[in-house]
Amino acid sequence: MLTTRFTDGAPNWIDVGAPDLDGARSFYGGLFGWRFRSAGPGAGGYGFFQLDGRTVAGGTRTAPEQGPPSWTVYFRSADAEETAKAAEQAHGGVLVRPVDVRGQGRMAVLADRAGAVFGVWQPGRTQGVDMAGEPGSLCWVELYTPDLAVAAAFYHRALGLETFAASFPDGAYTCVNPAEGGEDSVFGGIVALADDPAEKRAGAYWLPYFEVTDTDAALDKALELGGTVRVSATDVPGVGRVARLADPYGARFAVIRSAPPRT
Repeated sequence: MLTTRFTDGAPNWIDVGAPDLDGARSFYGGLFGWRFRSAGPGAGGYGFFQLDGRTVAGGTRTAPEQGPPSWTVYFRSADAEETAKAAEQAHGGVLVRPVDVRGQGRMAVLADRAGAVFGVWQPGRTQGVDMAGEPGSLCWVELYTPDLAVAAAFYHRALGLETFAASFPDGAYTCVNPAEGGEDSVFGGIVALADDPAEKRAGAYWLPYFEVTDTDAALDKALELGGTVRVSATDVPGVGRVARLADPYGARFAVIRSAPPRT
């Protein structure tokens, strides 16, 4: 699962783009208890979602020409320029060239071969989010893609990520981890779109998971706040109780009450 002991290749930032930032603030505030703090003048309206004074995500208003409302997962990079170059060489795309963010770090927005959008964050003064793996914060990410092997090869070349298969009663699951730390540093997985009818028409994308104390209560609250349920709460043996949702603007995410770690 994710922690804030960030290593190269692991997720270290996340943000959501919505056409109505005030509405997004209300939704996620009601769902997770987040409060929004502006990044200040000159930040273009960008700000930070915080829980108990710790930053858990970013948020910004987006225009229609910037694409549909969505969550973007950022991966730690020691050199954003080199990561962008590696993504291009691996036949991906560079949507936003590496740029300095007010001395806090350097960011870029990229796309893999199937079109899944992701970011990279090269830390400056800001290493990443302040919370991970705790209730109300990012705990897992999942890539939905048409071709697992192609995706695994792309992210190995672009971010140095490695994959391994985990066995479950209904089949194998492809796990992802940074090279540093090995399988013990697993932070997400890769799922074939063809294996998931709920995602098949969505196209390739990264799905963030947020830890909650009660999956069913979070699902009900999301509905009350104007969100939608894409996949109802489901128990995954050895993993936890999961539900996949969307906010009122269509940005997709999941919630999970993780199963206790095995002793």
